[in-house]
Amino acid sequence: MPPTGLDPTPPAGGGGLAVEVGLRARQARTARGLSLGAVAAAAGIGKGSLSEIENGMRNPTLSTLYALAHTLDMPLSALLAERAGAQVASPGIVARLLDVREDADATVEVFALALTPGAIHRSDAHGSGVMEQIIVTAGCVRAGTAGEERAVSQGEMHVFPADGPHSYEAIDAPAHAVNIIRTPRSHRASGPRGATGSPT
Repeated sequence: MPPTGLDPTPPAGGGGLAVEVGLRARQARTARGLSLGAVAAAAGIGKGSLSEIENGMRNPTLSTLYALAHTLDMPLSALLAERAGAQVASPGIVARLLDVREDADATVEVFALALTPGAIHRSDAHGSGVMEQIIVTAGCVRAGTAGEERAVSQGEMHVFPADGPHSYEAIDAPAHAVNIIRTPRSHRASGPRGATGSPT
């Protein structure tokens, strides 16, 4: 499994992913008229760390990017520049963006997940109406809303609301899965979450 954070390999003809993520985050924050400190506090990220992320100097983990995307009220794939193959990791999990599609009423993101046993990836709420679907392609994964997790074996599928804390965990052996996240357009239109303030 690669180190936690973004895959540092830059695409042909483009800059590194960390630089692109930082640019997207800064543009989203300033477009919403939010201060660096307000977004950092709402996302649970240090102000200095967020500054480093925005300037492409820090390699954020999957958990950090999810927190930032939630605070800025945008899909994770938007931070990843909708770049197919973009990869980000946290302890026990690697997520690789396969596809992103805009439907009439939602953004649908498709990720390939690789999970290793011994670590639980916990995710905070993604927002009202957000749903996740996991299809296990190898091994067995315990996944779902906090307190309602279930074991999902190879070839099985589990759909659950992601508007509350939820988690993923490989059981006993490495596991692989496809994760589909559906974010309603009405959720994204509701504005930034938990952040107030003026631009810095």
